[in-house]
Amino acid sequence: MRPSLVVETRPTITQFFLAEQRKVPGATGEFTAVINHIRLACKRIGNAVGQGALAGSLGSAGTDNVQGEKQMRLDVLADEIFVATNEWGGHLAGLVSEERDEPYIIPDAYPRGRYLLVYDPLDGSSNIDVNVSVGSIFSVLRCPEGVSEPTAADFLQPGTKQVAAGYAIYGPTTMLVITLGHGTHGFTLDRAMGEFILTHPDMRIPEATREFAINTSNARFWEAPVRRYVDECVQGKSGPRGNDFNMRWIASLVAEVHRILVRGGLFMYPRDTKDPAKPGRLRLLYEANPMAMVIEQAGGLASTGRGRILEVDPTGLHQRVPVILGSREEVERIERYHRDHDAGIEPPRAPPLFQERSLFTTRS
Repeated sequence: MRPSLVVETRPTITQFFLAEQRKVPGATGEFTAVINHIRLACKRIGNAVGQGALAGSLGSAGTDNVQGEKQMRLDVLADEIFVATNEWGGHLAGLVSEERDEPYIIPDAYPRGRYLLVYDPLDGSSNIDVNVSVGSIFSVLRCPEGVSEPTAADFLQPGTKQVAAGYAIYGPTTMLVITLGHGTHGFTLDRAMGEFILTHPDMRIPEATREFAINTSNARFWEAPVRRYVDECVQGKSGPRGNDFNMRWIASLVAEVHRILVRGGLFMYPRDTKDPAKPGRLRLLYEANPMAMVIEQAGGLASTGRGRILEVDPTGLHQRVPVILGSREEVERIERYHRDHDAGIEPPRAPPLFQERSLFTTRS
């Protein structure tokens, strides 16, 4: 008798979520359908990003979004793809996008469901024309009971209320990284199959790191705790940390977070004084909260510097917050520096020998 051949295969994203669904007694499949529609939207956006100039989709759209930021053609296209892919399925009651002033309510022609979707359709779009990795960020919330036409207030839920969060990254490979609240998992798009395959189960962030990412062009606007942290890293082995650090900056939140998930690190877009009307750069609902959930479920921390991002009570759809996330030990250190500063505790002075040899010391 010919022996049977057993082919070991990795689960597809559909198989993965069906297996998760079966763990929940009484599950209807509605939530799984929400995730499947998000997956399809990300595949479509990834295809549009991959075509680039071939499809005439590069360059400015000639418009500004609600944030006052210049929209790229792919910003607009990606937002339209998210809406068109998700509005008809009968599982959502409404959507909120970075590119729209108000919530998008599901049209009367379609049934409405129990979930809300908030998303940044194309994060890092300033990198599109130079062919650097960009991505999409998303968060799924429950629609309040009895609400069929959600208002802005219905979306203003803290990050602890998220039932799923994640991002797609459109780089050398297209990946979808997602958490349902019990671990963070990465799926790689097999272009031959046209399906996402589980390639990075249970992603974990190292607790310690010697790599950080921050936009140093804003250094003159930083608060003292952030300046202290970065100065110590820059001083390397001769400074108080006793180790050399590497600095990275891609200007794409998705790419920064993905690097941290794969090899550890720290990302900072902290509060600064550049624009006193903005307490931070990144938006709470569809950037900070989903990324904070992804990071925490992988063993990292996500903080404003003065508290857990996921516990911030939203006050507006496009509210901005400071974001410090990544390896646990470094986030805890920066939080400690903020507490010391707020309590009026001065950092220890460097010894005279260090001051004499520092590259930053000048002599008269």
